[in-house]
Amino acid sequence: MDRRKFLKGASVAAVGATAATLAAPALASGVKQLKMVTSWPKGFPGLGTGAQDFADRVNVASDGKINIKLYGGGELVHALKCHDAVQEGTADLYHSADYYYQGKSKAYNFFTAVPFGFTANEIDAWIQHGGGQALWDEVGEQFGIKHLPGGNTGVQMGGWAKKQLATVDDFKGLKMRIPGLGGAVLKKLGGTPVTLAGSEIMPALQAGTIDATEWVGPWNDMAFGFHKIVKHFHFPGFHEPGSMLGIGFNRKVWDGFTPSEQSLMQSCSYAMNNNTSAEFNAKSTDSLNLLVEKHGVQVHEFSDELFIAMGVASKEVLDEVGAADEITKKVYESFLDFRKKALVWSELSDGSYMRKRNLVDFG
Repeated sequence: MDRRKFLKGASVAAVGATAATLAAPALASGVKQLKMVTSWPKGFPGLGTGAQDFADRVNVASDGKINIKLYGGGELVHALKCHDAVQEGTADLYHSADYYYQGKSKAYNFFTAVPFGFTANEIDAWIQHGGGQALWDEVGEQFGIKHLPGGNTGVQMGGWAKKQLATVDDFKGLKMRIPGLGGAVLKKLGGTPVTLAGSEIMPALQAGTIDATEWVGPWNDMAFGFHKIVKHFHFPGFHEPGSMLGIGFNRKVWDGFTPSEQSLMQSCSYAMNNNTSAEFNAKSTDSLNLLVEKHGVQVHEFSDELFIAMGVASKEVLDEVGAADEITKKVYESFLDFRKKALVWSELSDGSYMRKRNLVDFG
């Protein structure tokens, strides 16, 4: 064999082998880059951080093979257009509250919160063990979206106003930021509901475009600074007793995952769902104390009479919405059936225990 030809061939082979070695990890890793849009400012307590928590969990659990880039509300699309972005393929997934999209299907309300509806524990039970997930997916299938739970705020507060809201008459003519079916109840009480993204609320309060607003609770509300403009804070919120946030995947993206990747996404969703709920519970008491003691906020409990009036209006709204179309009717019937069961067990377990616990003072 010609020595020069042999050396030349060996060199070419060596270079080729080296190139193949260098290229193999990038090709083998098959990193999937996903764009995630949200309805919250990036890093906003509980909501924005919850979305980032999900993205981080997926990255770690997949050993870096799935990377989710998060966009805050307004960065890639408007905060209330996340569903559109994922449906159209502008983004691969979203983190939002599905009742923002009741214009697409009234059924979406039931997968965030409805007046006098489920608490956080109850909606988790319905979604995971009461047929709720299958119904949620059936609603999403119309728009090419796969849904998963994305956190829960727990029982929300009744909201902020320029004066105390003590009677039904106080709600007449009230311009209040309140989305979902809570807004429809406010309308029945004589008020004017306004739907705004979180980042738009403070400017609207400052400009006097709205007289009142609900958001979440002490921890989240203090971050937006509502207490700087309005000092009257009300509880409890009739409209959102356990608001479940949602993760929505473009269906083609979801179907492109392997079964193990889909299982990973679901596991990360459940973990983040639990973690977010725990964080809201952990942070709210300290935040409420600061609002009252440092910022002079006045806290008012809605009277039983007012809450009953809210309940009567809520039942009317739910009956109307529940008859909107066949799939919403199907969801509403499932909701009502599970709610009856939840009322019995929640009262017997959590409700009775909390009343008895208050009998003993640990100091």
